[in-house]
Amino acid sequence: MKTRIAVVGILVAVIVATPALSTPGSGVTAPVLGRGVLEGPDKLKIRSDASDVVVQQLTIAPGGHTGWHSHPGPVVVLVTAGELTLYMADDKKCRPQSYSAGESFIDHGRGNVHIARNEEATAVGLYATYLDVPVGGAFRIDHPDPGNCTF
Repeated sequence: MKTRIAVVGILVAVIVATPALSTPGSGVTAPVLGRGVLEGPDKLKIRSDASDVVVQQLTIAPGGHTGWHSHPGPVVVLVTAGELTLYMADDKKCRPQSYSAGESFIDHGRGNVHIARNEEATAVGLYATYLDVPVGGAFRIDHPDPGNCTF
């Protein structure tokens, strides 16, 4: 019994003392630019050799779109405002995938041709983090309209 009390006493002392031993930051400003839930992402593979990481803030006006394109590597997308509608070039039925503010998704890149559209009356805001971009190279690759959608 005395051993249990001693162990509990030591644990309480460690828990109470740990915050006092931590070092708070100084001179750092770090606003959160956006936050979204990313549900069940597939395994994400990235190259092990040198590559760039690019972070971009995008706004798509009502009726606007990105044009058909792909990326050299994966892209983590966070929708911060509005609703983004995504269409895939390899989907012969041209089925929309919609993402609202607060949602995230991963575009696996590497030939995944798609178009993002704003089909709503308010602007869409998003942050995109591009991975596996060739050093100094393009993070977007334009493609012709695949003809699977009627817009």
